[in-house]
Amino acid sequence: MDTTYRRLFNEAYGEGLYEAYKSDLCGRLNTNFEFRLAETPVFLPAELRRRLIQSGREILAQLCEPARFLRMRRAIPKEWDTPGMDSLPSFAQLDFAIVRNGDGLLVPRLIELQGFPSLTALQVVQRDAWNAALQGIPGLDTEWSCWFSGMDREGFLGLARRTILGSCDPENVILMDLDPRSQKTYPDFVATKLLFGVDAVCPSTLIRDGRRLLRRGADGDKRLLQVRRIYYRVVFDELLRKQVPLPFDFREELDVQWAPHPNWFWAWSKYSVPFLNHPTVPEAVLLSEISEIPADLSDRYVLKPLFSFAGGGVNVDPRPADIAKIPSSERRGWCLQEKIEYAPAIPAADGGGVKVEVRLMFLRPDDEDTPVLAQNLCRMSRGKMLGVDFNKKFTWVGSSVGLWPLATG
Repeated sequence: MDTTYRRLFNEAYGEGLYEAYKSDLCGRLNTNFEFRLAETPVFLPAELRRRLIQSGREILAQLCEPARFLRMRRAIPKEWDTPGMDSLPSFAQLDFAIVRNGDGLLVPRLIELQGFPSLTALQVVQRDAWNAALQGIPGLDTEWSCWFSGMDREGFLGLARRTILGSCDPENVILMDLDPRSQKTYPDFVATKLLFGVDAVCPSTLIRDGRRLLRRGADGDKRLLQVRRIYYRVVFDELLRKQVPLPFDFREELDVQWAPHPNWFWAWSKYSVPFLNHPTVPEAVLLSEISEIPADLSDRYVLKPLFSFAGGGVNVDPRPADIAKIPSSERRGWCLQEKIEYAPAIPAADGGGVKVEVRLMFLRPDDEDTPVLAQNLCRMSRGKMLGVDFNKKFTWVGSSVGLWPLATG
């Protein structure tokens, strides 16, 4: 979106640049990607970064307020309420659509949020690959940053290491997800092993020993290792859908640390949006709180399930019949949210504009009082929705990262 950098990139762009970038990124991780990689980084200009930072920190401050949290805590189902919840999550994500305001300026609008990890490690490697690719373009041959709060690459890695590992040895920490190799996010798991030495492990393979959880070492290592800390990546709707048998119950007291604690998946989520009051936050209401269906339902609102990922179940053109199909007992798990009109903010080299969503990624090590704004992830779209599953027939869409010259902070 920075017009100078965008012009230089688009003038130099060719399929060879894109293929070389993808090949480099896949080579760094020795894996392929099941989701689409966008043809370009997002060049975030200083004023838009300032607006994103201010909005993100102000919204986070509201999320941290004890009175609001008590209302958000109602989202935690009794059957998944895990002991030992900490005062704030280890990871939080705030997703902002980039729109144009009445003055024609690019500004952020909150789409959703989650007290859950994102592609923490992958974004570092994706930045590295784009940083290398840009060195061959005159005017873009500088060191690029995707990090906030005055951090560079090493500073971010230190923060992420403290957040993921705590005080534990990497071999006693696992990245927990269901059948990790089958996940579209597997490249991030590879990057997590590369940068932090943490293995991805399916919870179904763990061994229960009283209050302890054990796992076997990776790559044929037959030792039984105690799991002391869990980098938690299991999405509950997938766990419910697949009915994976586990050697433990989330409600049990276990000798493990959680990063983040599973309860934050529920408490800080789309469920939280109706409790926020901020200029960037769209109107939102829990479906269980609606007494009358709005007359402008299809034109003005999106119908969202609160605890699904990657756009699953989202209805961008809801009808009254769609609401009628949802049983009253399940409506607390849905919300109506004001539609946001994304700006076609990025001119693509092959013509037309591309919509952008910027994810602000917060990390909180155990010894920090509040989450630290650390890095970003971007998604690009030409479809009705931002998820990569909704943009399969388009180019210049998919996963990306927001960059700016490291020297500018």
